[in-house]
Amino acid sequence: MDKSIRVRRRRGALILAFVLTITCGLALRHFGYAAGLSFAVVKYGGSILWGTMVYWLLAAIFVDVRRDGIALAALILAVGVELFRLWHTPALDAFRLTNAGALLLGRVFSPWNILAYAAGIAAALLLDWALPVRQRRA
Repeated sequence: MDKSIRVRRRRGALILAFVLTITCGLALRHFGYAAGLSFAVVKYGGSILWGTMVYWLLAAIFVDVRRDGIALAALILAVGVELFRLWHTPALDAFRLTNAGALLLGRVFSPWNILAYAAGIAAALLLDWALPVRQRRA
């Protein structure tokens, strides 16, 4: 198969994974409590999905980069975003109070979020390694 076709297919699959992960995260945050899920499941499940989303986004942008490099970059970015929560300005805090600000940047620093991001990135990495094997066998 031509490399450009392979790259386009891979990028399309990664974008689909990205969109599905966002959909799952928004659904969890919106319907989680109504479905009887605990605070921990909704909060850290969302953080796991956020880390997964970061992996899929970077993998879709940098299709030819090694997967472990993508995972490391995703973890660095996720930790950076979490540490960014320690910085406060009036404009930044006002943005964090919006839905977009809360979803993109979060509101409160938590080292537990870093663990959740790492779990989500690891899960995405494992899926990314496993799925092409299934495609080749089909």
